[in-house]
Amino acid sequence: MTTTRTTTVGTASTGRVEVTTTDQGEGRPFLLLHGGAGPQSVGRFAELLATTRAARALTPTHPGFGGTPRPEGLGSVRALAEVYARLLDELELVDVTVVGNSIGGWIAAELALLHSSRVTSLVLVDAGGLAIAESPAADFFALTLDQVTDLSYFNPDAFRIDLSKVPDAQRAVIAGNRATLRVYGGATMDDPSLLQRVAAIATPTLVVWGAADRIIPPEHGEAYARAIPGARLERIPNAGHLPQLETPERLVELVWRFAQA
Repeated sequence: MTTTRTTTVGTASTGRVEVTTTDQGEGRPFLLLHGGAGPQSVGRFAELLATTRAARALTPTHPGFGGTPRPEGLGSVRALAEVYARLLDELELVDVTVVGNSIGGWIAAELALLHSSRVTSLVLVDAGGLAIAESPAADFFALTLDQVTDLSYFNPDAFRIDLSKVPDAQRAVIAGNRATLRVYGGATMDDPSLLQRVAAIATPTLVVWGAADRIIPPEHGEAYARAIPGARLERIPNAGHLPQLETPERLVELVWRFAQA
């Protein structure tokens, strides 16, 4: 059974925040943090995880995405990580595996740096946030939707969207998601301090990267895996920036095996 609920959580830095979460399945809990494409980009993966494993998949919508409200004071990845730490407290979840893709991976890393006892494993999937001069991420806000698609996928044509055929309401959501992404990630979509800070992550960590990712190059995955103590890197050859869309079964296998271990 799938349910959607809105939970109000309070944090010291942002006050009260409403978080809408889709909850499906039963068993080991997984908190799935989406990227800039919105919660639908992890929807199929969440369903697959919840129906093929003894797993409970919780997918929050980052406030401001999907037409949801974002409080004025909630304007950074670190603040959003604090919101999710409080959400885990509010839902009284334990032994949680946090899985984050793109900016969701950046949020997951910041969540791990809060050292919540409720989080016992971490999976970073083509995660953003790092500033690596030798292998910079793409300048996302300078790209058209077609260019983003070309750089995001192993097989771009399978996921290309014709905006002229998208209903006005959906176009408004896409524009709102993009604006909210810029609020959280800033114009450069990175934090120069993050690479050094993730060395303090004590949570067992798996880094997963699509080898064809040209939004955030695989060198960023290698950097995460080197910097986080004990982290392991898994590459998926036939995936780009969103393995949960291109190779969902493979990602479920990797995530489940790691959480069980």
